[in-house]
Amino acid sequence: MFTGIIESLGTVKNIVRASHSFSIEIQSDFNEKLVLGESIAVNGVCLTVAEFSGSVFKADVTPETFSRTSLKILRPGSFVNLERAMKADGRFGGHIVSGHIDGTGRILAFSKNENAVNIQFSMEKKLGDFMIEKGSVAIDGISLTVASLKWSGSTCVIFAAVIPHTWSNTVLSKKKPGDLVNIECDIVGKYIRHFTLEEKNEG
Repeated sequence: MFTGIIESLGTVKNIVRASHSFSIEIQSDFNEKLVLGESIAVNGVCLTVAEFSGSVFKADVTPETFSRTSLKILRPGSFVNLERAMKADGRFGGHIVSGHIDGTGRILAFSKNENAVNIQFSMEKKLGDFMIEKGSVAIDGISLTVASLKWSGSTCVIFAAVIPHTWSNTVLSKKKPGDLVNIECDIVGKYIRHFTLEEKNEG
């Protein structure tokens, strides 16, 4: 389990690709503390530390993860958000984030509003159905609040206000309009919607 509070920016050092999977090596500043087999959220995607040496760890990306996330567009030199799994006695700074990506969306626009950067993200309906005003969403593993949303046909557009700390310490500041991002919908909302639809279908 994660919280969506990014601990570190990592740098992709190497990628060994197959047709629809790959292994990835990432350099970060907390590798000396890592344990083999532990989970790390990379741009919001829960990956397992398969090897580590010095400041670099290696993880494997399966075909399922390849198809559902934006990790497939990473290249050596790409920056990534990193968060280690939450400790049981840790502070819960963001919201419940599983590291299981529901799909991808795109950045539409940035705008400055005093000390905040407002960002617009677009996503397809199956993800937009879980968005609510003032609800939570994880974008590339970052816990954000949905400030507002609107629909354009079957496309949902959400607006999030990013504080200076988040802007400076995550990959958001390195993104541009049109870039792909990983989206994890609020897990509580997913369960509520699932059970509500199940009851409706049974009725």
